[in-house]
Order: sequence, then C-alpha cells, then structure tokens
Amino acid sequence: MAAPGERSHGSDDRRRSGPGRRPDPDGLSAGPLSEAVTRPAADYYLVLSCVGLLVGLGVLMVLSSSSVYAAENLGNSYYFFTRHMIYLGIGVPAAWWVSRRSERALGLLGWVLVIAMILAELLVVFSPLGDAGDGASNKGNRNWLHLGPVSLQPSEFAKLGLVLWTAGVFAAKRKELDEPKRLFVPAVFGFGAIIGLVVFGGHDLGTGVVLLAIMLAMFWFIGTSWRLLAAVLAAAAALVAVMTATSPGRVQRIQALLSGSGTVGTSEQPLNAIYALATGGWWGVGLGRSRAKWGGLYDGALNDYVFAVLGEEMGLLGTLVVIGLFLVLGLVGMRIATRSTRVFWRMVAASVTAWLLIQAILNIAVAMKWLPVIGVPLPFISYGGSSLIANLMAVGALLAAARHEPEAKAALKRRSAPAQERTVRVTSVVDGKGR
Repeated sequence: MAAPGERSHGSDDRRRSGPGRRPDPDGLSAGPLSEAVTRPAADYYLVLSCVGLLVGLGVLMVLSSSSVYAAENLGNSYYFFTRHMIYLGIGVPAAWWVSRRSERALGLLGWVLVIAMILAELLVVFSPLGDAGDGASNKGNRNWLHLGPVSLQPSEFAKLGLVLWTAGVFAAKRKELDEPKRLFVPAVFGFGAIIGLVVFGGHDLGTGVVLLAIMLAMFWFIGTSWRLLAAVLAAAAALVAVMTATSPGRVQRIQALLSGSGTVGTSEQPLNAIYALATGGWWGVGLGRSRAKWGGLYDGALNDYVFAVLGEEMGLLGTLVVIGLFLVLGLVGMRIATRSTRVFWRMVAASVTAWLLIQAILNIAVAMKWLPVIGVPLPFISYGGSSLIANLMAVGALLAAARHEPEAKAALKRRSAPAQERTVRVTSVVDGKGR
C-alpha cells in the first residue's frame, strides 16, 4: 500500500492502460498511431491506402499528361484517360479476386501465367501477331501481342507469373532451402526462358533488366550465397554491355547521359524532363498546367516521363509524396514478409515489394537523368493497360499474404465465427457487502 500523499504505481499503470490503450513491456502506454499500425490487419489496410493514393494520383496524371498528345494525334484529348479508366475497371476486380485466393490457387495461377506468357511471347516474336496493325514499331521493341482491337504486353503478366511460380517452387522444396543451389535450376529455367524471349526476341532490354532484378531479389531473399549471385550479376552485366554496344540507339542514350547534354539522338526528352522538374519548384505550377507535355516530352509525358510532369505540376511536394508512398509500401511489404510463417507467402510478399520498388526507382532515376532511358513505366501512375492490370494483380497477391499473417488470420477466423462463440462474458466486481 502506498504511503499517504504518494501515488500507487500499480493503480497509475492500470489507469494508463485502460480502454483504448495498450501497455508496453516498459509500462509506457502506446499512442493511437502505434496502436493502429500494430493491429492484426494493419498491414492489409496500409497496403490498400498506399496503393489507393498512388492509383488516384495516376488517374490525375494520365488525364493531365496525355491530353495534349491525344488531342493532337488522335483528335480526342480524353482518349488515353478513357482507356486508363477501363484498365482500372479490369485491374481492381482482378486484384480483389487474387487477394481472396489460397496458397494453392495462387501457385496454380503462377504455373498458368508462366506457360501462357511463354506461348504469348513466342507469338509476339515469331508470328505476325507481334506486328502493329499500322505497321509501326514501338521504338525498336517488339513486345506487344495484337489480337484484333486488343493489345497485350505478355512480359508484364510474366512478372507476376514468375513470382507466384517461383514462390510455389520454393515452398514445395522448403526442406531444401538450406541448399539454394538445388533451387537455382528450376527457377533460372523459367526466368531465363522469358528473359531470353523478351530481350533477344523482343529487344526490350528495360523489361529484361526488371525481370533479372526480380530473379536476383528472390534468390537473395531465399538465402543464396553472395558468390553465386555475384556470378549471375556479372554474367548479366556482360550481356547488357554487349547488347548496348551493338545497338546504336542504346549507345546514343549512354553517350547523352555521360555527356550531360540530355539529348538522345534527335530527342531532347531527358533534358526537358529536368527542365520540367526544375520549373515545378516547391509547390508546382498547378494541375494541368505543365508546359513540357506540349511538345518537350511528346509521347513520353504519359509513361516514361510522367514523374517529370508530376513534378512540374505538383512541385517538390508532389514528388516527395509519391516517393514517400512507395517507401511506406516497401516497408509494409517487407513487414508482411517477415511476419509470414509460410515460405510461399514470405516469398510472394518480398518479391512483389521488390518488383514494384525496383521499377519505381528505375523510372524515377530516368526522369531525373540518373540513368539512360530504358522504357520502364512508373507503377500505378504511368499509362499502360498491361502494366496497370499486372501491378494491381501483384498488389492483390500482397494483400493475400497480409491476410495470411498469423495474427490477421486468427482475427479473421474470430470474426467469421458464429455469434455464440464470439459472445463476450462480462463479470462484475462486488464488494464485501454484496457477498
């Protein structure tokens, strides 16, 4: 019992840890923010919030960045915006469907996507379906499958397929995880087949680099030795150097980056992207008021250089918000991976997070003239149907992993239990007079 005039530490602790507060081991109460991020389903809603904000920014930027190019070349300033909303209408339900699937279902989906995308890439490379209807080329790349009015970029869906398929392989061989070399062969075969078709057949080096980065990330997460990873990275770097040296267009991009001129051949897009970011200043010139989209960035304003348009219209604040959202998404994705007890969900969460962050870093680095132009879209913000739908489906897989965290799974189980089992019994405290 405390002396008169002194506080009872026990009663004080009980007061601080009353309803709405969670005491920590040191006896200090957690604040509202700390409680919010430690709830069982916190990761699920944090992913939803980050992606929802990025998708919303993407809608605004596609509407703004594409309007001039669409009006001048297609006679309809809302052409790309309308298509973007259609893709969003497909991608959101697809993400929801993926987020409700089991480990077995997503593993099977990985197999289906890998096989289907290998066949699709073969059609792109070796059949007339890889030719644009008007005979135009996509800046030297052959990476689209044209099926009448519908065009599909198989390599975007191959990213998701390879992540799910490889995670399933690792889960099936979980007893051999201490011997990564034995896991190396099947995974490299799948990645190698698609990377070979994308890079050598479709000449799309940017997508090939992203696929390679995803593969290396997955092997790093599974615990592959540094020596093996370094050997693969060295071989890949040598291959990229050879492909760059044998392509005049890629050589021009490297020379423009090293010279600081920012000019690639006859294109001044890299330099104009820097001007756009500088023009934006702290707060931007206002939504829809970008000058660079009127010609300086041309068709790159809605995909490769959408970050530059965003920086011009929303300023440094807007760019920091985008970077911050990707950073939070990355941290939450890795927390989902560390909380997962199943190999499959751990690998899916870590790999999807790595994929989205790597792609975002590459796109932003190109817009800021830190890297040569490689044609990688900014997830959720750049225009592109295949990319948007595949990215949203990947987020669905990340949400599925969040739903299978032990605490989240237990909370969902309690929520779905019959009402009788969830009834809380309240006991009363009575004093001696009531006995």
